[in-house]
Amino acid sequence: MNTQTANKTKEVAVETERITGAEAIIRCLIAEGVDILYGYPGGAIMPVYDELYKYRDRIHHVLTRHEQGAAHAAQGFARISGRVGVAMATSGPGATNLVTGIADAQIDSTPLVCITGQVPSSLLGSDAFQETDIVGISTPVTKWNHQVTKASQIPEVLAKAFYIARSGRPGPVLIDITKDAQFEEFDFKYEKCKGVRSYVPVPKTNPESVTAAANLINNAKKPLIVWGQGVILGEAEAELKAVVEKGGIPAAWTILGASAIPTSHPLNIGMVGMHGNYAPNKLTNECDVLIAIGMRFDDRVTGNLNSYAKQAKVIHFDIDPAEINKNVKADVAVLGNSKESLALLLEQLNNNSHEAWHQEFKDLYAIEYDKVIKDDISPSKEGLTMGEVIKQINIESKGNAAIVSDVGQHQMIACRYSEFNITKSNITSGGLGTMGFALPAAIGAKMAAPNREVVAIIGDGGYQMNIQELGTIFQQKTPVKIVVLNNEFLGMVRQWQQLFFDKRYASTEMTNPNFVAIAEGYYIKARKVVKREDLAEAVKEMIQSKESYFLEVCVEKEDNVFPMIPSGASVSDVRLS
Repeated sequence: MNTQTANKTKEVAVETERITGAEAIIRCLIAEGVDILYGYPGGAIMPVYDELYKYRDRIHHVLTRHEQGAAHAAQGFARISGRVGVAMATSGPGATNLVTGIADAQIDSTPLVCITGQVPSSLLGSDAFQETDIVGISTPVTKWNHQVTKASQIPEVLAKAFYIARSGRPGPVLIDITKDAQFEEFDFKYEKCKGVRSYVPVPKTNPESVTAAANLINNAKKPLIVWGQGVILGEAEAELKAVVEKGGIPAAWTILGASAIPTSHPLNIGMVGMHGNYAPNKLTNECDVLIAIGMRFDDRVTGNLNSYAKQAKVIHFDIDPAEINKNVKADVAVLGNSKESLALLLEQLNNNSHEAWHQEFKDLYAIEYDKVIKDDISPSKEGLTMGEVIKQINIESKGNAAIVSDVGQHQMIACRYSEFNITKSNITSGGLGTMGFALPAAIGAKMAAPNREVVAIIGDGGYQMNIQELGTIFQQKTPVKIVVLNNEFLGMVRQWQQLFFDKRYASTEMTNPNFVAIAEGYYIKARKVVKREDLAEAVKEMIQSKESYFLEVCVEKEDNVFPMIPSGASVSDVRLS
């Protein structure tokens, strides 16, 4: 054998190594930079867990108390870090328990890779114990999924999974791996995926579209920006701020876009949508140019599409061509990553101020403050309000906390009144509206950002949907701060029943347990507040705690969240009471 051939043989030997499929999965995760994953073991995934035990010094596995908790924890991890979250479960019910979190991640564009075990390939389709067609079940709610039946497929499939999950518009990917593929040995070699044929994650931005958009904005008298999470996912916060300031354009946000620009910014005019701020909702139907950036015109934002911004020229910046003209017809569509497209727009924007237009927002804010906000955050009535709790959290956290909210009235209040100084600070379930999201998502968020204060804001209903994850907090010693706003109702449903169903409170009143005793049962410090004079000191104690802390605040039972746009109504029909 000549030297050249010997060197080639030696090179190949270094590049490949004979290992099992189970070990290959762990090696693939390490190659992708995964150091934390969330999951729950079971029979069909046991070979992977056996290998994971050997690599426990390199990957920290978090045993959640339910697979749904694993998916939501992975979401919280991804949302605050920008990295791919990883969840793992066994076949059958373990896999199906992931589906709610996967669906939530799909509609909220959260990058996840979920790995499920499956029965041996020889038993597929035989209704074997704990067999479900998870690929078929998850197809509508994943960006991509795939079933692996041969160990040799694992490196390529997992590399592709991570690439697809994180690239372009992010989303969840599920990889189902049969048990025999986990046991099978093969020659392992891993190469990261750099592209997939026919998949174009980021469309090329057309300079002519940018010019057309700039011309419309420069000639506008009443421009309005509505931005969404696409700004955060595209890491375009600085570019958005520069566009807003150079153009002097009032800018509003969807709930997933919150925190891209600090709450205190003078051109940040608040939240749009069903329970958004009065001014941006009302004036959407008076602007002459509507600039949508990284948002998808969800029905909770637009209200009745037949009357939504019909007077305006619409410019839509988005990375996903499928969103263009899906709900609202765009006069100008600018495709591409928001960081790049907004930078191109900035070059062509004129300096402007639109002071008279901005004054209209200030005038309407004054009306909202007098009729709604003042009583929410500085109430004179006896009962505690959700808004004043958020106000105290703002004071003690100085607007630097990451707020992880569940779904319901407290979610709208948290989004409306939380102060955000740092991007990626509002973590909530937007499109799917998943009760039970906040507690496990807060765990993942805190693990991804251990130096940040993470506060979970939860209602008494959603809290009990994944209350078992207190066990994960206890075992992992994760210093999450948990605030349950207890009104002894499924508050948002009760509000609708009051306003639209003649106060027939059908199955919405809650008979709750002793939440403090439950938290203390998990050795988590806990406190209950029922009087206003105790609130400030309790919130201060919670924020200053170096360990996990549970705070229950008993708020008024029948408070409502306003402003409100009734379902199917125009954004102009926003109600203040």
